[in-house]
Amino acid sequence: MLFNYKAIDTTGVPREGAIDAINVDIAINSLQRRGLSVSSIKAEEKESFLTKKFTFLERVSNKDIVILSRQLSTLFEAQISALRIFRLLGSETSNHLLSVTLNAVADDLQGGSSISNALSKHPKVFSSFYINMVKAGEESGKLNDVFMYLADYMDRTYEVTSKAKNALIYPAFVVFTFVAVMSLMLTVVIPKISQIIVDSGQDIPLYTQIVLSISDFFVAYGLIFLVAVIVGFFFFIKYIHTREGRFQFDKFKLTIPYLGTLYKKLYLSRIADNLNTMLVSAIPILKALEITSDVVGNAYYETILKQIAEDVKGGNSLSSAFEKYEEMPGILIQMIKVGEESGELGSILASLAKFYRREVTNAVDTMVGLIEPVMIVGLGVGVAVLLASVLIPIYNISSNA
Repeated sequence: MLFNYKAIDTTGVPREGAIDAINVDIAINSLQRRGLSVSSIKAEEKESFLTKKFTFLERVSNKDIVILSRQLSTLFEAQISALRIFRLLGSETSNHLLSVTLNAVADDLQGGSSISNALSKHPKVFSSFYINMVKAGEESGKLNDVFMYLADYMDRTYEVTSKAKNALIYPAFVVFTFVAVMSLMLTVVIPKISQIIVDSGQDIPLYTQIVLSISDFFVAYGLIFLVAVIVGFFFFIKYIHTREGRFQFDKFKLTIPYLGTLYKKLYLSRIADNLNTMLVSAIPILKALEITSDVVGNAYYETILKQIAEDVKGGNSLSSAFEKYEEMPGILIQMIKVGEESGELGSILASLAKFYRREVTNAVDTMVGLIEPVMIVGLGVGVAVLLASVLIPIYNISSNA
């Protein structure tokens, strides 16, 4: 949102102009950080309904952060000041929310804040993993390397995660189509045909009776059933957003046949990749474990990683701490042990991350190859059984006529 302001600078000279911010409070804070005393500020006239920007719908995508990280790496390597970098990128980016965020970061830098502290004020844009990596880069003086590590890491994570998500789009579409076709047949087509079968007075086969009973149920109570499903789904979503619900649901996902194995490999890939990226950036192993538990994306593995961090804090080696949990496969534990003994834990974790990414990719490709024919056959068989259950009795009626 654009705000027009009038202010006085530190020398007493009147200033006026416009500032882009999410709300008026942020706009005033940004101006005050620039050394301006605001005398008046108001939002520009609202845009028309068709051109209005709904800021609450705005988001910063993973792709935006990857591009930003690569740009930051290049500019820091060119030894440009941090304040100038964030001002430049804030004015150049096409994403409105990211532009506002980068300008706010620049204002904090101008006020004397460190980059990591300035980024930490925007958790919806920058994760705790990202912020701690930047903090490590500030301490080591290698910010350009850290931003390049972050861009590469997020590229890898996005590739694996998006591949797994995209693999589920087609099955979801087929299931939706199947449910829609079956619902239409049971509520529109079958009731009309069933009247002919009942009026014929002949014996109705058991499988036909079952189909007719299901059809009668949906005709009589279909709306109530639909409302019950929607309400149940609402409470389910609300439950899994609680701490206990999320933990139980994330644990259940790991037990689903085949999909559970895919999820495990995805999370193990993320754990190994996170730990490797942070160790390369000289973040201590305890801090790396704590941050990884926050960004792994599964409440069950989050709990395990926090317990592992406690074990390591108590003096156990990383491999022996991992060994206590059956969710951590033997190959992972043995490779970590080798890395600890050889002093090459970072490179070992990088190899493990690469291995599990490849496993996830192969599993997704296999699943996609199997799901397509299975779903099509399932849809065909379901419709065929439904039609056969009503058409066979009708055929018998016409044969006896």
